[in-house]
Amino acid sequence: MNFNAFFLRSFRALLLPFALIYAVIIFLRNLLYDKGILKSTSFNIPIVSIGNIAVGGTGKSPMVEYLVALLKHSYRVATLSRGYKRRTKGYILANESTTALEIGDEPMQFHIKHPDISVAVGEQRIEAIPQLLFDRPDTEVILLDDAFQHRAILPGLQILLTDCNNLYCDDFFLPTGDLRDSPSSAQRADIIMVTKCPPTLSQKEKEEITRALDLKSDQHLFFTSISYGQPYHIISRQPGGFNKDTEVLLVCGIANPEPLTRHLHEETSTYEACFFADHHIFTIDDLREIELRFSRIEHPDKIIITTEKDAVRLLKFNKELTRMPVYVLPITVHFLYEDRSRFNSIITNFIADFKTRK
Repeated sequence: MNFNAFFLRSFRALLLPFALIYAVIIFLRNLLYDKGILKSTSFNIPIVSIGNIAVGGTGKSPMVEYLVALLKHSYRVATLSRGYKRRTKGYILANESTTALEIGDEPMQFHIKHPDISVAVGEQRIEAIPQLLFDRPDTEVILLDDAFQHRAILPGLQILLTDCNNLYCDDFFLPTGDLRDSPSSAQRADIIMVTKCPPTLSQKEKEEITRALDLKSDQHLFFTSISYGQPYHIISRQPGGFNKDTEVLLVCGIANPEPLTRHLHEETSTYEACFFADHHIFTIDDLREIELRFSRIEHPDKIIITTEKDAVRLLKFNKELTRMPVYVLPITVHFLYEDRSRFNSIITNFIADFKTRK
């Protein structure tokens, strides 16, 4: 462990009293909901919630996109997110002129890649859902992004994600750990998805994780890894790529860049990185720094790689980016143990059954 990591862990350990206070607050809040003192509202439409109980990246956006791709050819799909780090407030339904500053980077990513669905944001989801249904009365399925801890709404199906390298059952409350909700809240989930697993996860490792999570008999457990697609230019969207001879400048502002850096380390000659905070709003000074760092790479075979989430925040510099070899590296969800069909069936059966009950 390096000094910075040791210092961070030691500092967070000193914050244990605050974590215990936070744990009590979360316990009381959940108790009020469990006892029915605080009410949860359900809606007469299939709602699937995708979320986690820890801060940081667990792969919610790729999971939302997976569900969109699975459902949009059969149903009229809408996504509803908080719109984290946007410059606006309240409910907004994305349209042709919407920007990432208005709705946030992840909803903007959904909007760009899936223009045929409805993409909305709103901090108060319980108020945003009726407005969304008013604006898009033909909506048949709503995907709630990052909403597991928002108990004011009772979704029909709840998907809880947890990082293979930081399981919620091994974590602790903020600020000592990363949990924003109690590990026992996982009992509310219908599906637990262990994300960012190594593609070679062994059966023994799978069994160890299964025992650690200790799920109820009616909960479904899945294991997924990240699959990287072919890079495409950020403006022209023309395909590109890199190989073992390519030197890469990584421009990255996401919560957990470790899987991405590991992939670049395995697939390229070498890489440098410009790391930014999660959901960072890029400035013209950032762009100049990126250009300078890239110019200092002397290798003739060199490109800039960024993530899809970062790309939507960089697009405002479209004129500058046109002349630069900035490529976006897409990611998708890959199900381990040939479990994709089982997962798909749970989702589609839930929606079909819901409509039958209507």
